[in-house]
Amino acid sequence: MIVATWNVNSVRSRMPAIADFLRDRQPDVLCMQETKVADDDFPVEGFADLDYDVVFAGEKSYNGVAIAGRLPMKVLHRGFPSGEADASRLLVAKVGRIPIVNTYVPQGRDVKDEAFRYKLDWLARLRAFFDSTWTPRTRVLWVGDMNVAPEERDVYAPERLGNHPDFHPAAREAFAQTVAWGFVDCFRKHNDDGQFTFYDYRDTRSVEKGHGWRVDHIMATKPLAKLCVRSWIDMAPRLGEKPSDHTPLLAEFEL
Repeated sequence: MIVATWNVNSVRSRMPAIADFLRDRQPDVLCMQETKVADDDFPVEGFADLDYDVVFAGEKSYNGVAIAGRLPMKVLHRGFPSGEADASRLLVAKVGRIPIVNTYVPQGRDVKDEAFRYKLDWLARLRAFFDSTWTPRTRVLWVGDMNVAPEERDVYAPERLGNHPDFHPAAREAFAQTVAWGFVDCFRKHNDDGQFTFYDYRDTRSVEKGHGWRVDHIMATKPLAKLCVRSWIDMAPRLGEKPSDHTPLLAEFEL
């Protein structure tokens, strides 16, 4: 099973690139974030034409998560089961026999902003959700745009980005606490070097200069991580026409 995660930054704007990616890479599952579309307007037909079913939780112009798959899918949760807000940031579906938690973690704006506290609280709520829903012995995937670069090698200039909401020590610690529930970083299992999944639009030469961040992740519980045979970043969509500022991350599992 090949699983991909990609912050598409508007699923309707990016549909041609998504279609190319699905045709070229043939993942069994594609988890998307920042779809930026209300559910009634989601481009279901574009995925059906490529033989993918799709489930989603979105809102107009902001946020939004979706999972496209070629395996049977059953939605388990849209948003936290407790009824708290942010349904458009958390989508849980059972794909085949594997629960997949697709998240678009709040970015946090600025470390002095209340939105940053909300980000930290959101990650703590996610950890509590894992605590109450499964055990680390269960095969579970947690994927998405986490808006956290966990290590110095995950940002292009760690010495001067320490106060950024995606690399601040408090954000990294909150993320680490959630990972500590029982997850393995699939990309890091197979790659030691500094590669990135996000390159800022505002710097038109960010890809050329290597000014990137690794903030998109595929995390697997240990029983599932043992079955992960490779993980890689696909730069082709970021280098194509009208790209998202993120590019896909993929992992393959021998189930």
